[in-house]
Amino acid sequence: MSEINPFGIAGIIIWTSKERFQSMEDFYVHKIGLVPLHQREYFVNFKWPGDKKDIRLTIGVHSKIQTDNTDPDRIMINFHVADIHATAKRLSNVGITFIREPEQESWGGWIATIRDPDSNTVQLLQSPDETSRPN
Repeated sequence: MSEINPFGIAGIIIWTSKERFQSMEDFYVHKIGLVPLHQREYFVNFKWPGDKKDIRLTIGVHSKIQTDNTDPDRIMINFHVADIHATAKRLSNVGITFIREPEQESWGGWIATIRDPDSNTVQLLQSPDETSRPN
């Protein structure tokens, strides 16, 4: 039997409809604050500074996607943040509603959960070794 031996993850694509692309792009660029690497009509992708693995998050239009995600907990996009409380406050100030406010986990880190315009679950993660804690 042949074994799959991938080199790693090259990227993650979030497919959306043509009608919903603008709200998805606005969410990730203007509300979350990601900086586009490439941007064109119905396509935007992001790469993180200092990421030697070149992993990209892409948002694009797919002809088979017509509605929002009907199973939003199947896949969760996790973003590492240095200060989850400051990030949550900033996102709340731009109108993002949290389905789970920042909460400390048993392993010591912090998690907060939101949904994007297509109902995909997005989590913010703060490692336990980060120094920021709530006041």
